[in-house]
Amino acid sequence: MTATSALSPSRTTATAARVLRQLRHDPRTIALMILVPCVMLFLLRYVFDGSARTFDTIGASLLGIFPLITMFLVTSIATLRERTSGTLERLLAMPLGKGDLIAGYALAFGAVAVVQSALATGLAVWLLDLDVTGSPWLLLLVALLDALLGTALGLFVSAFAASEFQAVQFMPAVIFPQLLLCGLFAPRDTMHPALEAISDVLPMSYAVDGMNEVLHHADLTTAFLRDITVVAGCALLVLILGAATLKRRTP
Repeated sequence: MTATSALSPSRTTATAARVLRQLRHDPRTIALMILVPCVMLFLLRYVFDGSARTFDTIGASLLGIFPLITMFLVTSIATLRERTSGTLERLLAMPLGKGDLIAGYALAFGAVAVVQSALATGLAVWLLDLDVTGSPWLLLLVALLDALLGTALGLFVSAFAASEFQAVQFMPAVIFPQLLLCGLFAPRDTMHPALEAISDVLPMSYAVDGMNEVLHHADLTTAFLRDITVVAGCALLVLILGAATLKRRTP
């Protein structure tokens, strides 16, 4: 029996439930996804213990970047493991389409991302005293969208890796350039024009901009709505590309 191409809510939720059951038996992966961003924020706060203003300046940006990176890493490796073990080929031999599989993974890791983002945002705002002008709920929204973007990128790049080591190697190629050009280290409008133009098409730039909008503005701004729309749109586009490029197995 061949895989169906129509996206089915029941098959998608069944896939998500299977992934969550697997994660429940993998405490190290759960710790990586949920605890590592919180630990990084905690360390960052006390690295700048003598300069709380510095933490306020970059803490909000990193609140979005850390979940993106951890979700990218975990998702890419987990999806690749499904393919190299033959699980993916067996699943797609059933009435399960690539869209169902990708959507199920996104739903499962998205549920984890909600917990991850809520813990990291709560830690930063209420325990580490991150000074935010806007609503913490908007910080949570951007952090969640960033985590979902990391999930989508991880699902996408896993199709091009033949081993877990290769999946990790995609991080310097996919994440590091965005990290350097997103405006965290220098305002994007002060960069070389060519680099500024590249940064304008990278989703992490809008993730950082969205966090900074919440950091400095009490109300919703047009720029904030633009930023979260771009991040959400990029996540959806990459998920569609991930479904289109998904391989049944590694050669």
